[in-house]
Parts: sequence; structure tokens; C-alpha cells
Amino acid sequence: MYIDKKKVLVIAGAVLLTILLVVGIIFLVKSCSSDSDGAGGFNKERQHTLRLVERYLQAGEYDRALNLIEGLLIKNPDDEEAFNLQMLILSMDRSESASGGLDPDQLAQLLEAQRLLLEEQRRQTAALQSAARSGGTNTTSLSSSDSEEAAARRAAQEAEEARKKAQEEELARASRETQEAMRRINNLVSDGKARLSSGDVNGANQLFSDARRAMPAGENRFESQKLSEMAEAYYDYSTNNPNTPAGRDAVNRASELANEAVAKDATQALPHYVLGSVARDNNQTDRAISEFREAARLDANNFLYSYNLGRVLFMARRYPEARDAFQNTTRLNANFEPAWYNLGGTFRMLNRQDDALAAYRRAVSIKADYVAAHREIGRILQAKGDTRGAIASFTSALQHNPNDFAIICELGTAQSQAGNFVEAERNFTRALQMNSQDAQTNYNMAVVKLELKKHSEALTFARAAVDAAPNNAVYVYTLGLACEESGARDPAIQAYQKAASLDPKYIRPRINLGNLYISAGNHAEAIRYLNEAYNAEPNNFEVNNNLGAAYARQENWTSSINHYERALNARQNDATVRLNLARAYVGAGNFQSAQAAYLALLRVAPDNWDAIFELGKTYITTENNSEAKRHLEDLVRRNPSYANRAEAERILRSL
Repeated sequence: MYIDKKKVLVIAGAVLLTILLVVGIIFLVKSCSSDSDGAGGFNKERQHTLRLVERYLQAGEYDRALNLIEGLLIKNPDDEEAFNLQMLILSMDRSESASGGLDPDQLAQLLEAQRLLLEEQRRQTAALQSAARSGGTNTTSLSSSDSEEAAARRAAQEAEEARKKAQEEELARASRETQEAMRRINNLVSDGKARLSSGDVNGANQLFSDARRAMPAGENRFESQKLSEMAEAYYDYSTNNPNTPAGRDAVNRASELANEAVAKDATQALPHYVLGSVARDNNQTDRAISEFREAARLDANNFLYSYNLGRVLFMARRYPEARDAFQNTTRLNANFEPAWYNLGGTFRMLNRQDDALAAYRRAVSIKADYVAAHREIGRILQAKGDTRGAIASFTSALQHNPNDFAIICELGTAQSQAGNFVEAERNFTRALQMNSQDAQTNYNMAVVKLELKKHSEALTFARAAVDAAPNNAVYVYTLGLACEESGARDPAIQAYQKAASLDPKYIRPRINLGNLYISAGNHAEAIRYLNEAYNAEPNNFEVNNNLGAAYARQENWTSSINHYERALNARQNDATVRLNLARAYVGAGNFQSAQAAYLALLRVAPDNWDAIFELGKTYITTENNSEAKRHLEDLVRRNPSYANRAEAERILRSL
């Protein structure tokens, strides 16, 4: 007797929790176009490089993958996708290196998750930049989906009020002549910022130049303030016009003016913030940390300074410091939900899942339609085994974004793990209506159809998954499973063989090939595939139990006993394995060990009738007729309908 355990879980829950640690944080970078520089040849080379990176990730070759990504960043420092993938690989190296790399299915989820979180990143970036451009105006009548931008606008408004207060202080102490000069400069800078915001770079340049020429002598603090405002305006323009000559010139001007502002008065926070932003965008992480830290020190009440400090600290994998920065941000502004969200991601990196959960829940308590936070809550709960809570969180996310393909799929996965296959089927159907070619969703649907015993339908979806990703061993295995359940034995064997060839360490297709060959009486082939599985996982219960069965069919009792004992070590109370082990001892002629095995089994399962019957027969072999009689009489008395009762009674009459 052997175990025929074929089903595999839908992959999405715990795997994603581990992999998404790094992308739980949204870091702010300049947006860029993959078509920039007009380099068609470079773009083609870039795509080839990214495909090669995927292969290295599948093989666990993280250093080689990083080297390729760094090559892309050298050619284009503003390559947002490459930069975020670099951060993601660094965290994979931290969390996955011991496991020998990701299988293709995990990698597909990883890259899809990265894509979705990049969208969230761009949205937050746009909100913060919009707030900076607005200068703190129009802060009323905002919907809940605008709350991040509203928080950023409030910060900008507070900063503007602080500047005005500082300017008033400067004006109050200055002479009448200096006051007039300062008022004129304030107007010139304000007009220049408005020109720059509207895209009139030349007009802004002229107004800023006029303001600089009019600076009163000896007013270093005031001059530093004005230079900082100009620097900030140029930086904002550069973020809205990336990869353009005007945008590149603007960021250079921003750096020059910010450095001049620091030279004039090192106590001003804003120029350090601008310099930190430029350094971050150029992947100069250490410089960015230094500048943001100085900005946060000089203006300890500006929550955006500590917030951005936290993000670059996270990028540098300095997670305890990032946590401190985000916690400080939440102390300064308890209603700034992105800080709670990013704090949650940092706690995830520190393996403090309960704290992460609390932070994400705080984010959604502030912003009920915070889809990304609802999703992260769902993922944590799913990994903790709370599928009901995960389903509720994914459902909440969909209430606010009902057409989010990825969340629909994750909801279906949670429902599948909860055993609610009908609801899972409904959501995967919905997802496939949105994207019928998605390999992962077709695969998940195939698994659900198998659970629902809809074998022919499972076959259709499994084929679609394999057509979309022919080198994914998990998908090919599932195709084999659907073929086997549909009664197509030869196609099942072909699919299992291909899945095994695609992944030398993947034991599921090898186990199923072993099962099929045992059933067909081809024990040599069964043992070959099961031994491959054994070499990959020598302590696997199913592998050892089935090897025990295959060797028993060959009457290789020594090997059979060895593998049954290994299986028993994995599951001490498994009655089937104990019975098989006892029978192997009988086959080997070791009746004393067989009797001990039968007795151990009966202590676990006292009503195992076959064990009682066979134990009685071993006692006869060892000429212990009294024990044989005692057990066989007990069997006939307690189970008069036992299939082998007639033989038991015949043995009793002979005693």
C-alpha cells in the first residue's frame, strides 16, 4: 500500500509574504521612460538583460543577477524598474538564499507584485509632487482618495507659513531700505516660482537672476532662504520634466542653489532636503541619508523630512533606523497614513509581523480606502493561517478598487486555501475575464477545478497555463495531474517527465511518476523517479513510504524496511506506514521485529483488524500458539464480519 497524495496548494500566500518584505516599502524615485534617450538598440538589449536576470533568480544566482542590474543602472541611472528590481533582489538574497532560489511560479508572483507596488509608488510620488507644486492651496473638499495629497499639502502649507514667519522676522529687524529690498525680492521669487510652475523656464530664470542681484548685503539668512526656495522650485520642475534637457538643467540649478544656500546659512533645513532629494534620485544613498537627516535635525517638526529619511534608510537596508524615522513621522503627524504604511513594511523586514499588522491597520483606520494597506493586511493574515481575516481584508481592498486584477486573484487564493473552492472559482473566473492569458490565474483555476472534481475543465486551464509559460515546472506538473485525473495516463506521464526535467529538485512529478509506475507494475522505473525525489528530500514522508512500497513489490525487503522506517520517523503515528513496515519485516523473515511493529501499531489503532490477523499468523510462525489464539479469538469476537474471518477460524481450529 502506498500514498497517492497528488494535490498541491495554490501558490500565493506565505510565499508572497516572504518575498514582498522589500516592496512593502514605497520609495520615492524620479519617474522615467523606458524609451528615453531614443535608444532602440539599448531597449532591446535591456529587455534581453531583464530576461536573463529572471533566469538567474530562478537558479538562486543573486550576485549574477545584481551584476546585470547594476550594468543597466550605469547606462541609465533613472531606470526606475531596474532600480526597484535591484532593491528587491537584495532582499531576496537576504530571505531566500538558503533555499536555493525561487521556482518560476514564485518569480512570476514576485515580478507581478513589484509591478503593482510600483504603481502605488508612482501614485504616492505624484501626490507629494502635486502638493509641493500647489504650495499648500486648495486643501478643502478632498475625497478620501486624496488624503495623502492633502497631508502633503498641509505640510507644504506649514512650511510656507514658517517661511513667511521667518521673513517677517527678518523684515522687522531690518532697516526701512532693507525692508523694501526684501519685499521686492520676495515678489520676484514668488513670481519666478509661478513662472516655473507654468513651464516658463526663461521667465523664471530672469526673475530669479533679478532677485539675486537685488540681495541686500549682509543678510545671509534671508538670502539662504530665498536661494532655498529657488532650488526647491527648480527641483520640482525637474521631477515634472524628467529626461528632458530643461529638466536636467533644472536639477543642476537646484543643486547649485541649494549648495549656495547652505554656504550662506547652514541652519536652513530646506536646502538640505533638496540636496537629499537629488542624491536619492541619483542613487547616492549615503549622501541622501546625510542630507535628509540634517534637514530633519534642523526642522524637527517637518514630518515629510523624517518620512523621506525613513525611505532612503529603508533603501539602504538600515531597517532599525528606518523604523525610528517612520515612527517619528507618525509622532509628528499621526494622520499621515503613508508613514504608517511604510512603518508596516519596515516592521515586516524586521520580522515583526504583529507590529506590521498594527501599522497597516492604523493606516486603513485613517484612510478607509487605502487599498495597498488592506492588501498587506490580507497577506499577513493569510501567512498566519487566518484565511477568514485574509478574505475579509482582500474583500475590503476590492470594495475600494473593484477591478484590481491582482487583488481578485489573491482573494481567490485565500478562498482556495480556506477550502472555499466555489467562491475561489468565481473570483478566478472574474480575473480570467479581465486577462484570459494570465498563466498564474489559469494555473490557480486548474487547481480549483481539480478540487471541485471538474477534471476536464481543469485540463483546459492547465493547458492554458502551460501555453503561456511552457517552462514553468509547477504548471506542467499540474497539467500532468489534470491529465491523470481525466484518465489520460500517457499524456500525464509525459507532462510529469517534462516537469521533472525542468526542475531537478521538484519532487511532486517524481512522486506521481512513481505512483503510476507502481500501479503499472514497472517497479524499476518507479524506483528510479522516487530515488530522484529521495535525493532532493531524503526525509520526505511520501517519498519514503512509496519507495518502501516499490521495493516491497520487488521483494527487496532490506530497502523496503529502510524507507518505511524513514517514513515512520516523519509520522510517528501513521497506522498505514506501521502496517507496511510490519509486513516488510514478515517478508524479510524477521518475525520478532514484525510482531513488535504490529503491537506498536495496535497501541495507536487498536481496531486495525488486518494488523490483529497478521500478528496472530506471525505468532504461529514463531510457535507461540497461545498468543496466536488470543489475538485471533479477539478478532473474531469483536469483528464477526471481518473479511478474512473464515481463515482466522480455520487457523483457530488447527491450534
